[in-house]
Amino acid sequence: MERALRNRLTFGPLMLGALFLLLWIDSAAEEWTRPFMEGVARRAGHHYNGFGMGGIGLMVILLALLPIATDELATLFTAERVRPYRFIAAVGSGALMIHAFATQFYKFQPIAASTLAFIIVFVMLLAALRRAWERETQQAIVRMAGTVLATLYLGGLAWFLMAIRVKHSTRFNGSTTVILMILLVVKSTDIGAYFGGRALGRHKLIPWLSPGKTWEGLLCGVVTAALVSWACAQFVRYVDRLPWWTAMLFGLIIGFLGQIGDLLESLMKRDAEVKDSGRLIPGFGGVLDVIDSPLFAAPFAYLFFSLWFRG
Repeated sequence: MERALRNRLTFGPLMLGALFLLLWIDSAAEEWTRPFMEGVARRAGHHYNGFGMGGIGLMVILLALLPIATDELATLFTAERVRPYRFIAAVGSGALMIHAFATQFYKFQPIAASTLAFIIVFVMLLAALRRAWERETQQAIVRMAGTVLATLYLGGLAWFLMAIRVKHSTRFNGSTTVILMILLVVKSTDIGAYFGGRALGRHKLIPWLSPGKTWEGLLCGVVTAALVSWACAQFVRYVDRLPWWTAMLFGLIIGFLGQIGDLLESLMKRDAEVKDSGRLIPGFGGVLDVIDSPLFAAPFAYLFFSLWFRG
């Protein structure tokens, strides 16, 4: 336990530093590409919204992590003899994320819905064609279903994270600080739950699924998330200021849902009879162990911002 804690305290700041660097690149790239986006808007006959190309740094992060996470997820699936085509699922996940990135371009927006549907269907058809190429009929349906599930689980959730970054409306404009706020809220829940559970934990949350989690740890985690959300809301750019109670409510909801995402992965790991999805990151496990909760919380964060900042 102490070794795991040391690894977390060592590699956690390193990952956080890399994240800050890439998000700084993301923010800087948006500033550098303002003239280009202004020219694109004028050629398309649209009013220029004043923003550059958002999400470049976030795209680099996701394109680097999604293939590794896909491989780890596919390994978990094999416990039930579900073997998705890893390369197809990784490409499909990346395509969904790039689709979300492309929605900020005016010329792409009219075909965005049809393109999204095409990507999902094409992943399924490509898996079927791959099976036919191998001249195998056994497990064709399982292969197709597993490939689509892996694509939607990772790429579909990543779509919402990127969509938040590039979203623009009257009262809300995506920024790196919004993404950072979501990530910090979710991960602060993990930290609060971990230390709160060790100090105060008495009652097991779901002992048959995650024996280490307690109700006291969960309470400490979501309270920590609410406080971090309130603090982050003071510095979020391009967004109408959130009232303190709304910011804390956002933290409570997203922090709690992040824990649900973590439990969902625990469900799959229990089925596969493994402790971690991988061993790439000492103290944390695999990439999937790190990104599962932020990805699961992303669609709910997107819905929250869409409802709160209507217009």
